[in-house]
Amino acid sequence: MAIGAVAAVVLLVTGDDDGDDKKEPTKSDSSTAREPTPSLSIPSRIPSELPTGLPSDVPSLPTDFPTLPTDFPSDLGSAAPSPADDQVPYYLLKTGDCFNVDSSQPGQAAKRSCNEPHDAEVVKFAELQGSYTTDAALKKAAAALCERPLARKASNQPSGTVRGTLVQYPDATGYKVGIDNVACSLAGDSGPGKHKLTKPLS
Repeated sequence: MAIGAVAAVVLLVTGDDDGDDKKEPTKSDSSTAREPTPSLSIPSRIPSELPTGLPSDVPSLPTDFPTLPTDFPSDLGSAAPSPADDQVPYYLLKTGDCFNVDSSQPGQAAKRSCNEPHDAEVVKFAELQGSYTTDAALKKAAAALCERPLARKASNQPSGTVRGTLVQYPDATGYKVGIDNVACSLAGDSGPGKHKLTKPLS
């Protein structure tokens, strides 16, 4: 906080108007009361001799910097931790990916080789459009997106191969933050752990 100081100036007048004691200031009085004023002087010329050379004893930089190791492992991907059991969110799958599902982890998929037993294979990825505020509305919209592609693909499979469909879609919270992918998959059965697919869909 700034505190300002106020100086009060008091003029004291003595004597009366009728007295002869008045004294007019003389010329010498006014000149002695003036305070001296400072004078500034600027040099009229600049020195002509400026230093032109740098000091000769400037230290040199070291040349023996340590070298970085060059024998990095070539398979850095194997050093990084991978999700347990190759679990990924369903929206990271691609058309043609085969995977297993676990009812205790909805929205997740464990990627598998299509030449090994697996629960389902992604037939089509679709994208939800519009505004949906409830899980029921999203389920209905996702089923409508998958119905025709799944029926068409299922009709091309050998009898008894495909026994169910799997439609994965976001809930209302996920859709609100921008997850709008729908994975349309054909399954070996209507639930995991039963009849499996053993090769890629034809």
